[in-house]
Amino acid sequence: MYYLIYGLLYLVSLLPFFILYRISDLAYLLIYHVFGYRKKVVMHNLSIAFPEKTELERTSIASRFYRNLIDTFIESIKMLSISDKTFHKHVSIDDKVFKQLKDKGLSMQLHTGHHFNWEYANWIVAENVGLPWIGIYMRIKNKAINKIFFDLRGKKGTKLVAAQDFKNQVHELFRQQYSIGLVADQNPGVAHRSYWLNFFSKPAPFVTGPEKGAIRNGTAVVFIRMLKLPQRGYYKLEPVLVTENASDFPKGKLTRLYRDFLEENIRRQPDNYLWSHRRWKWDYKPEYRAEWWIDERPPVSEGPAS
Repeated sequence: MYYLIYGLLYLVSLLPFFILYRISDLAYLLIYHVFGYRKKVVMHNLSIAFPEKTELERTSIASRFYRNLIDTFIESIKMLSISDKTFHKHVSIDDKVFKQLKDKGLSMQLHTGHHFNWEYANWIVAENVGLPWIGIYMRIKNKAINKIFFDLRGKKGTKLVAAQDFKNQVHELFRQQYSIGLVADQNPGVAHRSYWLNFFSKPAPFVTGPEKGAIRNGTAVVFIRMLKLPQRGYYKLEPVLVTENASDFPKGKLTRLYRDFLEENIRRQPDNYLWSHRRWKWDYKPEYRAEWWIDERPPVSEGPAS
């Protein structure tokens, strides 16, 4: 099955971009207008993020989101055969921050969100970070597809570690100067052991691992802004240094900064975020406040602090 799926996808990847984008346009019509894939989830998420916008404005964002989502899938297939020259035309990154931290002998923890195109981002960072590059990923249930993406994501030297295996490998991975990438807006598996804070107009849980790991290891922390450029299929990454030593930060500060950074990036390009992901899957409960509420503001649902 693996060789059949890989062979078909590889043949598709040989098509030029202008044909692939015509395929993407057709897929958009089917997925958005005919089948309405996760349309209720997308519109619900947008109503939470942008209650101030009209229904027409949110529908426009949703429409552009579906185009970007499908483009990202098509671009990921293209990566199976894309040349280095073509790839570097489509994505760029300013690596000055990486070089400065590497020269100081610091390990780096990079945080980003589900912005398009995260597959391009993995490759361009792997090429430019200058240190062993560790990527934490979630396994795909289909074994053939999982292997295809595992091999694809590791093509530029990324050391891929499944989230389920990370605890068992962490000591070996961190023996030398390293860099690690975390898509830190993943939904936590357990709501009552997560950091809670306001995210747009509703409380949401954030995974605790990124902050705790950065503080425990005293790593430098860099947030990665991913921007979609006006020309279709072109992207720019902007690394932003947050701290050279996360152990200087008190509990909650790094996660709050990440929340602010994530919101700002989404507002900047609202159609370039993964709205089909149920970011507000869990409901906030008042009993979380004593131990897990890390926001300096009270939960939106509770109103002003008494």
